Amino acid sequence: MKGLTYRDAGVDIDAGERLVDRIKPLAAATRTPHVIGGVGGFAGLCSLPGDIEDPVLVSGTDGVGTKLKLAFALDRHDTVGIDLVAMCVNDVLTVGARPLFFLDYFATGKLDVDQGEAVVRGIAEGCKQAGCALLGGETAELPGFYGGGEYDLAGFSVGVVGRKALITGERIAVGDVVLGVASSGLHSNGFSLARRALLDRENPLSLTDTPEGLDAPLGDVLLRPTRIYADVARTALAAGDIRGFCHITGGGLPGNLHRGLPDGVGMKVTLSAWPRPAIFDLIQREGGVAEAEMQRTFNVGLGFTMIVPPSDAAAVVAALAAMGEPVYRVGEIVASDATGEARIQVG
Repeated sequence: MKGLTYRDAGVDIDAGERLVDRIKPLAAATRTPHVIGGVGGFAGLCSLPGDIEDPVLVSGTDGVGTKLKLAFALDRHDTVGIDLVAMCVNDVLTVGARPLFFLDYFATGKLDVDQGEAVVRGIAEGCKQAGCALLGGETAELPGFYGGGEYDLAGFSVGVVGRKALITGERIAVGDVVLGVASSGLHSNGFSLARRALLDRENPLSLTDTPEGLDAPLGDVLLRPTRIYADVARTALAAGDIRGFCHITGGGLPGNLHRGLPDGVGMKVTLSAWPRPAIFDLIQREGGVAEAEMQRTFNVGLGFTMIVPPSDAAAVVAALAAMGEPVYRVGEIVASDATGEARIQVG
């Protein structure tokens, strides 16, 4: 008599092993000289670079959020892994760190090996863009916990920086220049509001149509992966005195630009200094969203910023332009007695 099996209960160990076999070459393609061993052990191993004096480890963790709903609706799963890496790595970059490695957690109700491979392929691509290794991860099959075809993603990255090279924001001073580079769209923030404004309503917009102003179908625009700013940060650090980096993530402009500012200073930002992608205007118009709410929910086109003394601004702009990266002078550091988000003046 055949007894009850784990597969009968909804967990397919064989499928998990097939996925691991497919993941191994994806992870191997991200391998760096500091990786020890390979995927499949209980733990991932990575040595510290020898060229960093007094190394400090830096970590960041995040997920993709309800942007995954778009991946499910479009049945496209090969880009959300890039989002996952980006949301973690971009935070690590803000203190001047070099990304070392990344680990992911992929959880689903019933494991679809093809779908899982597509997700991890995106994670591996994100690691390549960040210059870090996909060191390992975890795949969890949780029967009855997620809807059919659905999954969740989380992960974390670890980077390293020399203690003397840490970017703390302490040296930011009145008169410093704020430079910014563009986002690719919503990145992975504000999708609950975006879906409510565009899709979760009585007359939803079609993901396959191209509303006026957009350069691609709505679904494609919403699913565009988050930019990874590793090359931007590395080039800027080599070109000038970077006193502050900022990743514009959850909380939008006011919720992020004030982070790392020392006491006694604030930031004046010119909203018209960078191009605003049409997707934000569409969300604002269709949802009747106030401008202040747009700015505290979305990046509105500004993905990453750096604060430099005026004497270094031209050199940083030129270095980034040489790698094909447009840079915008988006603001300046001003005296301020305010605290928190009130430090940021957007006009």
